[in-house]
This record gives sequence, structure tokens and C-alpha cells, in this order.
Amino acid sequence: MAHMYSAGSLVRARDREWVVLPESKPDLLVLRPLGGSDDDIAAVFPAFEDVEEARFAPPEPSDLGNQRAAGLLRTALRIGFRSGAGPFRSLAGIAVEPRAYQLVPLLMALRQKTVRMLISDDVGIGKTIEAGLVASELLAQGDATGLAILCSPALAEQWQQELRTKFGIDAELVLASTVSRLERGLDLGQSLFDKYPHVIVSTDFIKSTRHRDDFVRHCPDLVIVDEAHTCVAADDASSGSQNQLRYELLRRVAADLTRHLVLVTATPHSGKESAFRNLLGLVRPDLASVDLDSDAGRKLLAQHFVARKRADVRQYLTREDGLSDDSLAERTAFPSDRYFKDETYRLSPTYRALLDDAIAYASERVEAADSQGKREARIAWWSAIALLRSLVSSPRAAAQTLRTRSAAAVAASADEADRLGAPLTSDSADSDALEGMDVAPGAETEEHAGSRLAELADRAEQLEGPEQDLKLKALIKHLKALLADGHHPIVFCRYIPTAEYLADRLANDPETKKRGPLGAKTVVKAVTGTLSPQQRVERIEQLAAEAGDDLAARRVLIATDCLSEGVNLQHHFDAVIHYDLAWNPTRHDQREGRVDRYGQKKDQVRVITLYGDDNGIDGKVLDVLIKKHRQIKKDLGISVSVPDEMSTGVTDAIVEWLLLRGRQGEQEALFGADAFQQSFADLEKDWNSAAEREKASRSRFAQRSIHPEEVAREVAAVRDSLGGAGEIHTFVRESLAALNAVIRGDGEDFTAEVGGTPAGLRDALAPVVGPEVIERDRSIPFRADPAVARGEVALVRTDPVIGALAAHVLNAALDTQADGARPARRCGVITTDAVATRTTLLLVRYRFHLTLPSRSGDKQLVAEDARLLAFQGSPKNAAWLPPEEAVALLDATASENTDPYFGERTMTRILDQLPQLEGHLEAYGDELAGELDASHRRVRKASDEIVRGLSVSAQKPADILGAYVYLPAAPAATPGVSA
Repeated sequence: MAHMYSAGSLVRARDREWVVLPESKPDLLVLRPLGGSDDDIAAVFPAFEDVEEARFAPPEPSDLGNQRAAGLLRTALRIGFRSGAGPFRSLAGIAVEPRAYQLVPLLMALRQKTVRMLISDDVGIGKTIEAGLVASELLAQGDATGLAILCSPALAEQWQQELRTKFGIDAELVLASTVSRLERGLDLGQSLFDKYPHVIVSTDFIKSTRHRDDFVRHCPDLVIVDEAHTCVAADDASSGSQNQLRYELLRRVAADLTRHLVLVTATPHSGKESAFRNLLGLVRPDLASVDLDSDAGRKLLAQHFVARKRADVRQYLTREDGLSDDSLAERTAFPSDRYFKDETYRLSPTYRALLDDAIAYASERVEAADSQGKREARIAWWSAIALLRSLVSSPRAAAQTLRTRSAAAVAASADEADRLGAPLTSDSADSDALEGMDVAPGAETEEHAGSRLAELADRAEQLEGPEQDLKLKALIKHLKALLADGHHPIVFCRYIPTAEYLADRLANDPETKKRGPLGAKTVVKAVTGTLSPQQRVERIEQLAAEAGDDLAARRVLIATDCLSEGVNLQHHFDAVIHYDLAWNPTRHDQREGRVDRYGQKKDQVRVITLYGDDNGIDGKVLDVLIKKHRQIKKDLGISVSVPDEMSTGVTDAIVEWLLLRGRQGEQEALFGADAFQQSFADLEKDWNSAAEREKASRSRFAQRSIHPEEVAREVAAVRDSLGGAGEIHTFVRESLAALNAVIRGDGEDFTAEVGGTPAGLRDALAPVVGPEVIERDRSIPFRADPAVARGEVALVRTDPVIGALAAHVLNAALDTQADGARPARRCGVITTDAVATRTTLLLVRYRFHLTLPSRSGDKQLVAEDARLLAFQGSPKNAAWLPPEEAVALLDATASENTDPYFGERTMTRILDQLPQLEGHLEAYGDELAGELDASHRRVRKASDEIVRGLSVSAQKPADILGAYVYLPAAPAATPGVSA
């Protein structure tokens, strides 16, 4: 009959020790290696393989370490934990160390039986991390079995990368470009949403009726919706609008009230109250109509809604938050306010003449089309806007537009003309509309106009270069100034031809030895919609790699708005130039948000807006839209979107004035025009109203359901269990130094060359830092700030490099025959002034059985914890010290050398008597289990149903990993006093 092994017990099989996991059966053991991760889990059949009960071997008294041995072993052990015993089950196993404020949405989620959340923190605070924390915790605890991320196709690959690298969640991409391949692998009648438990789905792809029904029927039990404001519609939206189709999809997904739903957006208000209410209704139906001015309404909303500005979290868990001290204070280094500078340029006479002739042509076409019917009028209108926008953008964009047929020309009706023409010429705030919208629009609408347009196109081509294109000349001037100040700018353009034109003119060409105007050490590359999302990321990394680590090298990225959402660029760039003005100011904010976010090393992000003061368009768009948007953001501290139709109304009025009233009127003539006055008045009214609503919501609906004291308590518990930043920094420096690495730098940041370390460590580091770094002994940069660039190591326990180092230190400590230096040891005898009587420090590993209730039934888990316990005197008459005094012993320094023979004898006596401590160690384990039980209940206190059946118990006996004896130094003889 097979021996029964309980979950949490130790067994020996395949020449190593394993922990038995709860999934085990009498005839099948599911095992995790002692000190290993979930990736190393294996199944063993006791009937076919030798399995025997294992007791953790005691330390060897002859294997003595120095004064650092205990601290290094403890930290190495804690870094290796992948199954935390606390209420946040997933935190020990993810590859990101969240900021304290990012735990707030997680705490809110754990108090709900079915999680329904609207996370609306400001741009750059880390909403993706917050949503990922909720997802990984629900999956780890068994409250969710599958995950679907609904997002723009441009963001899909970034979501996939974030989930895989930071949270260990492998998700399939379900996009228009991947669905055929995925469906070929399905069984007959099988849905791909059943085959793949975790998916990242293009919202635009899945909203179509063909795919929507299948998704709703087989939708996972956890859904996260990115940019959720684009997935709701106001009550007056047309039934065929894109937002309306997405809204219908989400209404069906949200209709299952047992499904977890997390909505993510930095702009919950799109400017219309009904759209905001519909967004809240997805979270919880009664929120769509509840009185949010009442205390009851605000209290209800606070359970589901979190919205914070950077100022709210820049300094967190301080006395200002109501805490008694600043011991847990966390300061997040967001950049300070952006530095804005509006720079102008004037058209050259030749360019001026081309623009005048193009305006005259467009004006004639619009005027003539007005008498031909509404369809023809709208086609001519979109053709005129396309021509004007491309001419203002660049000569190359103008030439392409003049030679390309208008998309609206094939329209059968005025409505169809608007649907075809608007996306290519306007700037929607809807991020889902970005893909494919940076192509140059067409202006040709009728065959007989071809020769006239071709002549204009030929003239446009002759204007390329800084001699005739004074906009390009101004750009070069401002780029040189930024580069001289040490900045790495991104230049945003509206159209692909413009971006390619700038890259051609600015970049150095090694093949032809052409020198660009920005210097030999400036690397320039363009990223446009011609590249796939993955290729865009690769192009950016290629740019960074070419610039390298040379401090004199500079990076310049030319990009269209395909990069204004999704890809985070703060590690490589720190300034933005708006080469083409967007006609919706929200787009400017999105562009700037790519670099102005957490992880930006510059304290101030520079923003230059380039505009023409004599082209009839730019100056007015800047004054009416861009500057007002900036002022509202400065006043509120957050961005307030202007409704697309409002900004379009203003820009339409500007274009109409330009076309139909000619250039002879001054700017005052525009501002006095009736159409403009009405459009501007409507814009001012709606925008101010949206700003007031946003201001009110930020004060009325600010997150109040989780008090900072509650966050502080859980942060302290996490750090006590898993270690804090200071401990990791000390561990890495001391371990690498002991392993013969070459360390450079005395501050928080430093570099290390590991060519002289043991082969086992080099082999472990090679997969995570790259084989070339190890083979060529390149410096590895270690950074205190967890927001690191590629190639840098964050000094946090979850960084893969830190994990590899900790695993090597731990394994070397447990293996007395390991080759090379062994920084940590399992025992030591230290003579020190830090104690007055003999004191013994024990490093004890506890394992706990947890029963966590979930919607799918109780889940059995095994978790680990490491504790330091210290006593004075002999084990038989031990006087136990408080926990804080035990931890303080790690900082004790040796005051004199200890004789090795004496040390080994002392250690032998202590180890022989350790069995007498078993009763106290077990009692302490039960005490820890009680504290863990209380912690789980505290986090889930809002619902009795969530904690019913919860239990925590300690596995016995506990493992003594290390024992360290501290001996008082012999008192110095007092002069003049005989012995």
C-alpha cells in the first residue's frame, strides 16, 4: 500500500528534496523542488519511482560563515519564495514590485465576491500594473479560471508582453491577423475561447456580429477592458457608430453578474454625462442611475471606482495621509510639470504661392459642389481638408495627396462620404481609430482635374529641403537645441510621407556617407503605420541599440500617431516635438504621455509645438484648442477630453473661413464670423462643463473606500514577509562582492562585472542578461528605481537577475561541496560587542496549509515563510528575544576573530540541543498561522461569504535552515586594576 504524504510535507525523490503540493493523490504526487519555483513542478508515481520521507538536514558545525552569512541566507531564501502565505497570494511570484498605491485597486477587488472595478488613475500612474495585479491574484486564488483582455489591436502585443514578463500569464492574441491560424487548430465545434483560457482580443475585431456571439457564449470569467471610454456610447449616439457596437458587446459581457469585469481608462468622462453613466452601468447596473450627489451614492461608487492624479500618489503613506510616521513613506519620481514652448515658422514665398493656389482650387471645388448636391458637397469638403492638412504637413505629404484619389470619391451618399473621408483627415480621440489612419489622404475627386493636381504635385516635390521648406529648417534648429541640452526627442507627424521625409532629411546614411544636419552621433529612425505593432517596438529598440551607451550619442525618433497610444517610450526619450498639430488636443496629451510617465529619468519633459503663423490654420487651432486644453489640465491636474464633434465643429469653421472668405480677412475676421462664433461658443460651453464635471468627480468620487492606514498595514506585512528594497540592495552588493564580481559605484545605483564569479552563477545569469554580456564581461547596471530600461537590473526581489543570484547563493549555502565562493552559510559563530551574553539566532522556514474559499470551491494551497528567532542562554533555558531584536542581530559586526576550533565546538553543542526548542518553534508557527488567518479575513472583511471556510495551519515540524551564535567580546582590562 502506497504511503500517504500530506500536503506540505518533505519527500526525497530523484536525488533531491521536494515539497508535496495539495493537488497530489495517493498514487500520484505533485511536487515542487525545495527552494524551486512553480516552473519546476513535477509529477511522480510512487509505484514506479523511489519516494521517501525527508527531514531537513541540520546545519554542519564545521561549515561556518562570517557575520554576513545569516542575512544573505535569509534574503536569498525570501527572494526564492513563489507562494506567499499572506492575503496577496500572487505577489511572491510576479516579476514586478508594485508601488504601495498600486495595491489599492487590488484591496478593493478582494473585498468583492464578484469583482467589478473602474480604474481611472491618471496617465502614467500604472493602470496596466494595477489591472494585472487584480488578474494575477484572482487566477492564483482560483476565483477566476480564464482571462480576456479587450483592447485596441495596436496595444495587443504590449499587453501580451506585460502579462507574460511581469505576471507570468501566457495569453493568445485574437486579432484579425491571427484568428484564421488559431481556428485551424480547433476541434470540431470547439470555440477558440474554450481552447485558449487566456486571450487578448481586439475590441474592433470581436465587436462584429460574426465573432461577438461566440465570444459572449464562451467568454472567460474575468474580463479587462482597456481604454474603456471608447467602448461606451452616449444616449444620442447613432446605432451604427463604432462606440455603439463596442458598447453592445460590453453590455452583453457585463450582463453575466458573476463575471469579473475590470474597466481601465484615464478619461472616464468623454464629455457627455450619459456616456459616463453608461460606463458606470457596466460596472454595476444601479450605478447608471444612482444619485452621485448623495452620501449613499458616493459610498456605493467608492466600492468600485478609483481615480487618482499624480499629485495624490507622488508621496504616499506619509503623515499627510494620516499615518503616525513616515517609516513606510513611498515617493514616486514622476516628472514635474511639462515645459511647453510654442515655436513658429513662416512659409517661403514659393511654398506660400503653392498653398494659395491649392486653397483657390479647393475653394472652387467646394463652391461648385455646393450646387451639385449634398453628396458632391461632402466629397469636395473632405478633399479640401485633405489637401490643406497635407500641404501644411510637408511637401512630400502634399505631393502624395495631390496624386491620390480621395477615399470619399466613391461614396454613394453624403453620409458615406463623411464615413469614408473623416477618419483620414480628422483626429479622433478614439485610440481604436489610429491603425491605418496615418496614410496621406487623397484629394482627387474627378478625372478632368488630374492635370491641375499633377502640376501642383510637381511643384510640391520641388519644395523638399530646408531651403524652401522653412518648417523643416525650424525643426532642425529646435532639434539641435534639444540635443545640445542632452535630450532625446520624439517628433510626431500626422502622415506617413511626412515622417519618412523627415527621416530621410535628418538621418546619417553610412552607405552613402551622407551626414545629416544633427551630427554624426545622432541616430534617427522613423516609425509609422507601415510597420506592425511588434515591428514598431523592434525599430525603437534598434534605434536605442545603435545609439548605445555613449553619453555623446543622441536618439531622435520620428513617429506618426500610431505611437501616440500604447507603447511606453520613457526609457529612451524625454522630449516631444509636435511637428504637425493634431485637430483634437487630446491627441497631443496622448503623444506627450508616451514619455511623461513613471520611469522617466528627466525631471521635466520638454514639449515644443511647431506651428505656422501664416498658413491660415495652425495658429487658430493652437489658440482655440491646444492652449485651452493645456490650461484646463494645469488647473485640474488631469486631462479633460474635448468631444470629437466639438473640436471638429471648430476646425470645420476654420477651414470654411479659409476656403470661402479668402485670406484677405485678418484673424479677427475669422473670430468675428458667425459660424466660428457659434462653433467656438458650443465648444467652450461643452468643454467647460466637462471640466467642471471632471473636477467634481475627482473630489466627490475620489477613492475613499480604502484608507491609507489599511494599505500601510498590508505593505508592512508584505515587506516583513518578502523583504524591502534596502534589504535587496545590501544582499546584491554583498553577494556579488563575495562572489568576486567587480563592483563600480558607491551610491544606490552601481554596475557589476561578473566574469570572475563562479561558473554556476554565470550560467544562471546568461539567459536573463544575454550570453554576450557574460562572455564579454560587460558591466551589468543595477538601479534602485524599479522602472528600469531594457538591459538594466531593478534592485527588487522580482527582477530575474536578482532571482538568479539568490538561487545561486541559496543552493551554494545548502551544498557544502559547491564549487567557488559561498557567501551564505547555514551556521556561524561571531564574537561581537552587540551582545552582553551568549545569543543564538535561528533562521526558521515555516510552511502553511491554507484553505481559501473561492467561487469554484475551496482551494488548498501550501505557502512558505522565513522567520528569525533569537534566544539568550542555552536551548534548555532559552530566554526568547522580541522579533525586532532578533532582526537587529543581522547588523552585528565581529569585534574580533573567533578561533575556528572553538567555534566548531560551540556550534556542535548548540546544534545537539536544538531539539529541545521544537515546542517553542511549533507554538510560534501556530501563532504565525493565526496572524495569517486574521490578515486574510481583514483584507476580505467586506463580505462574510468570502471568508467562510477560510483556514490557515502550520506544517510541523518547522525547518531550521540556519543557526548563528553571537558571543560577547571579552571585556578589556581596566588600567590599574589587577586581575
